[in-house]
Amino acid sequence: MVGFVLVSHSRTLAEGAKELGLMMAPEVPVEAAGGLPDGGMGTDYQRIAEAIDKVAEVSDGILVIMDMGSSCMTTEMVLEDRGDALPKAVMVDCPFVEGTVAAMVSAAMGDSLETVKKAAEDAAGEKKF
Repeated sequence: MVGFVLVSHSRTLAEGAKELGLMMAPEVPVEAAGGLPDGGMGTDYQRIAEAIDKVAEVSDGILVIMDMGSSCMTTEMVLEDRGDALPKAVMVDCPFVEGTVAAMVSAAMGDSLETVKKAAEDAAGEKKF
């Protein structure tokens, strides 16, 4: 099953997106990697790396969803440093909350990493009303 790492500048935002995703897909492995160790806003290399390692233990592939800016750059550094030591891990450009929920539902249905990634990306085109 595809697992997820949610990277945000805000611990609260990452945990909230995780909570929404688990409400729809409770069996999907997901870790929130938000904020700095001191509780402040920002992204933390070590926190992201640990979340990826934890999800890697229980998944066939990892989709990493980031909120913006340095969360993308920091995640990219983590993945480059890890190389091929993990199950396939890919970053996806999608709306943070909507993409998380859509992709987690896709993963819960047993979809491939590529299909799950597309579900996240397609969430950008969904109208709210």
